Amino acid sequence: MRDPYKILGVKRDAGQDEIKAAWRNMAKAVHPDHNQGDPTAGARFAEIGRAYDTLKDPKKRGLFDNALRMAEAKQNENTIMHQRQAAREAAMRAKAAQANAERVMEELARAAAQKAAADAARQQQAQQQQQAGAAEPAEEMIERIFGAQARTASAGGGRGHGFAAGATRRPDTEASSAEAPTDASRADAEPTAEETAAAASAILQPLSLLTSLVRRFTGSAPAPEKAPDQIATATVTIDDVLRGSWVSVDLGEGREAGFALTSGTTEGHQVRLKGQGHKLAGMQRGDAVINIHIAADARFTVDGFDLHTVLPVTIENAVLGTEAHIDGPNGSLAVIVPAWSGSDKTIRIPGQGLANGDGGKGDLVVELRIILWEKPDAKVTDLMRSMKNGLFL
Repeated sequence: MRDPYKILGVKRDAGQDEIKAAWRNMAKAVHPDHNQGDPTAGARFAEIGRAYDTLKDPKKRGLFDNALRMAEAKQNENTIMHQRQAAREAAMRAKAAQANAERVMEELARAAAQKAAADAARQQQAQQQQQAGAAEPAEEMIERIFGAQARTASAGGGRGHGFAAGATRRPDTEASSAEAPTDASRADAEPTAEETAAAASAILQPLSLLTSLVRRFTGSAPAPEKAPDQIATATVTIDDVLRGSWVSVDLGEGREAGFALTSGTTEGHQVRLKGQGHKLAGMQRGDAVINIHIAADARFTVDGFDLHTVLPVTIENAVLGTEAHIDGPNGSLAVIVPAWSGSDKTIRIPGQGLANGDGGKGDLVVELRIILWEKPDAKVTDLMRSMKNGLFL
C-alpha cells in the first residue's frame, strides 16, 4: 500500500477533521459515477477509501506511523553510515597514496644510491688501472705464466698438426743419405710433428678454459637494477571477497593484470604481482602492488575481518526483548534481542564475517538502535512521566 498521507494529500500531523475533509473532496472528484469514461476511476476511488480507513483508525494509523518512522530511521542511519564510511575510505585512500608516494621516493633514492655507488666503484677501478698501467690481456697473462709455446697453442686453437714454433724440417736428400738412427740416438733427437701436435693439444683445452675464465672475470657487468613498484587500487564488493572472485586491474598503457581474491583479503590488503609493474630503460621490470578497497555496502560495514550491521528496535522490544531477523552475508539470520537492551548493545554472531586467512572467519556484529515513537499514547506518556518523577505505580 502506498503512503495514505500522500494519497489524501495531507500532512503527517493532520487532525481527523482535516483527513475526513480531504477524503470527501477526493472521493467526490474520483467517484466512478462522475468518471464513467475513466477506466481507472474505480481503482483510484478504492485506494482513497483504503487510505482513509487507515488514517481514521488511531490504532491502524499508529502502526503505519511506527513502520514509517522505522523505515526513515533506517534510511537515515544508512545515510550516516555511508557518510562515515566515505570519510574513512577517503582517509584511507589519502594514507595509501602518501605511503605509495613515500615508497616510490625510497625506491628511486635507493636506485640512485646504487647507481652512484656503482659509478664510484667503476671510476675508482679506472683510476687504479691508470696508475698501475693497462690491464694485462688474458693471452699475455698465459704467456707470462706458461711461456710462449702455451700462448701459441691457446691462440692456435688446435691447428697444431704441424710443427712447433722454431722447428725446421730437414730436406729429403739429407734424410735419405743419413743412416737410420739407433734407439739410443732417437731419444736425443728433436720431437717429430706428431709429438709436437700431441703436446700442443694436451695443453690446449685447459689453457682455453683458463683464458675464458680470465676474460669473464675481468669483463663481468653488474646485473640491471629493478624498477620501482607500480601502485594501483582495485575496488571490490563484499560479495566479491566472500566468493573469492577474479579481479582485473587496469595498469595503463593498454596493460591489465588479474588475480583471484583469497582468504585474508580485507580493506587495505595488498596483492603483489611479480614482474608486472613499470618497465624502465636499462632496468628490470618492477612489481605491481594492488591495494584492495572494499566499496560501501548498504547492508554491512567492514572492520578488519568483522562485518557490522544495524538493527532498529522499538522501545517496547528493547525493554521486553524480542526475536528479529536480519540479512546476513549468506542469508537471513535470527537474532535474539535480550530484555533491557540499549543502543550501546551489540550482538556478535561468530563465523559470519570475512575469511581471515588462518582457516577462520570474522564475526557479524549487530548494533542495536532504539527507535522512539513519534506520538506515544497516553499510557506510555504517563508511565514515562512517573518514572521521571520517581513515582512508580
